[in-house]
Amino acid sequence: MASSSNRPARSTGSGAQSRTPSTRRTASSTGRSTGRPTARTSGRPTGRTSGRTTSKRKFFDYPRSGKGPIHRWLPSWRVVVGTGLTVIALVVGLVLAAYASITVPKSADEFALAQASKVYYADGVTEMATYADQNREIIESEEIPEHVKQAVVASEDGSFYENSGIDPMGMARALIGNLKGGRVTGGSTITQQYVERYYKGSTTSDYAGKVEEVLMAVKIDRQQDKDQILTGYLNTIYFGRGANGIQTAALLYFGVPASELTVAQAALIAGVIPNPTGWDPRNDPEKAESRWEYVVGRMVEKGFLTQAERDALVYPEAVPFVQENKLAGPKGYLLDMVTRELDSDAAIDEEDLLTGGLTIVTTIDKGIQDQAEQAIANMATDSSPNLVKTIVTIDPATGGYLALYAGADYTTTQFNGATQGTAQAGSTFKPFALMAGLEAGKTLYDTFDGNSPKSFGEYEVANFAYKDYGVVTLEKATAESINTAYIELNEEIGPENTVDVAVRAGVPADGLESNLANVLGTATVRPVDMASAYATFAAQGVRHEAHILASVSRGGAVTYTPPNTPQQEFQAPDVAELTYALTKVVEEGSGKAASALGVPIAGKTGTSQDNKSAWFVGYTPQFVTAVTLYQSGEGGVQETITPFGGVSAENGVTGGTIPVQVWTDYMGMVLEGREVVQFPARTKVTKPTYAPTQEPTYEPTEEATTEAPEDETATVPNGLVGRSRNNAESAVRAAGLNSSITEAYDSDVKKGNVISVVPGEGSETAIGSTVSIVVSKGPDQSSIPTQEPTEEPEPEPEPEPTATATTKPTTTPAPEPTATSEEVPEVTTPKSSG
Repeated sequence: MASSSNRPARSTGSGAQSRTPSTRRTASSTGRSTGRPTARTSGRPTGRTSGRTTSKRKFFDYPRSGKGPIHRWLPSWRVVVGTGLTVIALVVGLVLAAYASITVPKSADEFALAQASKVYYADGVTEMATYADQNREIIESEEIPEHVKQAVVASEDGSFYENSGIDPMGMARALIGNLKGGRVTGGSTITQQYVERYYKGSTTSDYAGKVEEVLMAVKIDRQQDKDQILTGYLNTIYFGRGANGIQTAALLYFGVPASELTVAQAALIAGVIPNPTGWDPRNDPEKAESRWEYVVGRMVEKGFLTQAERDALVYPEAVPFVQENKLAGPKGYLLDMVTRELDSDAAIDEEDLLTGGLTIVTTIDKGIQDQAEQAIANMATDSSPNLVKTIVTIDPATGGYLALYAGADYTTTQFNGATQGTAQAGSTFKPFALMAGLEAGKTLYDTFDGNSPKSFGEYEVANFAYKDYGVVTLEKATAESINTAYIELNEEIGPENTVDVAVRAGVPADGLESNLANVLGTATVRPVDMASAYATFAAQGVRHEAHILASVSRGGAVTYTPPNTPQQEFQAPDVAELTYALTKVVEEGSGKAASALGVPIAGKTGTSQDNKSAWFVGYTPQFVTAVTLYQSGEGGVQETITPFGGVSAENGVTGGTIPVQVWTDYMGMVLEGREVVQFPARTKVTKPTYAPTQEPTYEPTEEATTEAPEDETATVPNGLVGRSRNNAESAVRAAGLNSSITEAYDSDVKKGNVISVVPGEGSETAIGSTVSIVVSKGPDQSSIPTQEPTEEPEPEPEPEPTATATTKPTTTPAPEPTATSEEVPEVTTPKSSG
């Protein structure tokens, strides 16, 4: 028993019961669990388990075990390489994913495509103004010369034709500079700038944006050819002077379109792109020239120019640049009318105007507009600063405004005196009653009581200075602007019919009242409305809506023209009678100053009560012009016009003074060199029996009929030679003929009497034709001017300015009847002007 206890124990098959603690620890420390007997332990440890245990390997062995104090903190080269490759793979993956996800927009940013809209005068060539968020005009590649493209490439991106949309070396240089300076700058190729401005609409201001820009530039370079990219770039880049795009830049720097730029000019424009303000020659000529030298030098380096071609170039002189306020001066009122009509009639709002690249042609004739402004400038300068002066000229054939003066400077006051201001119409309203009478069967030879004063119900009406005219024809009442006769006419036809005619002619119904006094012009009206109404008469009763827009085009296609819907409001025979009567205002009455022009003119003067407004609205077959003066006092309340231009305080400014003379001065310029056009012949001529008298008379001896005479011809009355002018004219009218007066010196025939007539006395001629009457001016004396007006046997009720085309009266005008400003029945003394 003793010996067996001294032998080591043998392991059994399983070894579980005989395994010693050290064996178990060894198995545990090696991490093995084999399930078979362990190696025999003989008192000596094995090589694997001798002296220490094996530790678990770390995934990140850092600090590294078994290394010195320094190396244990340094990563192994395997870690460095592995990490680097991982990062690179990750970056590449992200870039590829980002590249794949970026989509080039199908269309450009709206801001990049925004084009300026241009407003032109009626010729479609002379520019009135430009409207733009950006002053840009997009042009095709074919319109940009090759040397312009080359200059820009040389200046901005020398590797443009070779690179893939980006310049890695340039980007690296920019990155280093940005890191040092702390901001994002530079390094952009033409393609990158194209992305910024054409597709994104703004410059990139952060690194994320730069990455997106780079990737999109690469993609665009693969999708578009170089010329397409360069053309888009040139149409969007900013060149200074408010110019976006090469076309506008060429115009603002050199006054020519891009297609006409020289090589030297192209180099200067290309050179300012990086610093449009600092390198503009108007701001720093030396830097501009230095930059130009750089660009042409780069063009030589790139092979775009030979050295000889470069040496032949001369630094170009840019045109002066003046920042103009398009609304300054009288033009601003026209542009305001344009924008309002675009909005109301053409459905074009401000945004479309500023960005749509519209071509807007107006009806305004530049030459006539200049003449209107000149006529205002010719006026005497001693008027009140509160005096509103307006001129409105309309083409009666279309209704288009040919000229409009509404104020001196829109930037000073935006109040449009012609479209927003109103003034009492005075006697310019009488033609509406005349037309109503003609439509009711009245004739120009119907008679009325012209004495003064007269009572009409609650109204007591007086002529100017309470002058009596006796029994007068409607023609005479019109020429002399006789209030009492016109109130009687208005009473007979009904004042509501006078209003109806005014509205049909073109005067808005608002403010018009159907009372007897309306014929005296008690209503306040706008100058544009009176011009439009008289244009209906000048167009033989056809009304056209007044307008300032002629056409609107977009991309060469016309998108708007004013509606062409003329309305025949009045019958031509009635209009011919009315026009004939209004020619007598110019030949004999208060508008006589206009007869100096020597062309057919019809018109009517008007003055409101207390001389608060003064008018002359006159027309020829081609033009209708309203000249209006009114004066605003404190709080905008109209006040008596302060006399000026030689007009006495006693008589005041009337329609027959300053307005007629401004009209004559202005229309003299407008009509100069134009063909003289006659008014249509009268066809509705009554033929009362003519009875010779010793004194001039305007009363026919028989009741005039409204029917045209049965005879197709009329006989020139006998006994005209030797009679007074008025007597002869009355006889000719009574025979159904018109008359034309010329004057000649004759020592044998008394001044004012008839020398001869053509056709001769007793001749048969067509009804309504004209008999030329030559009236004596007396003996030929050098002291008598050749154009001195003849003395009229009957006094004129209005001031009669000398027959000149000046704007300053040369004589003190006589008193003119004035129109009441009251419209209520309590008025006791309505007064009217001629």
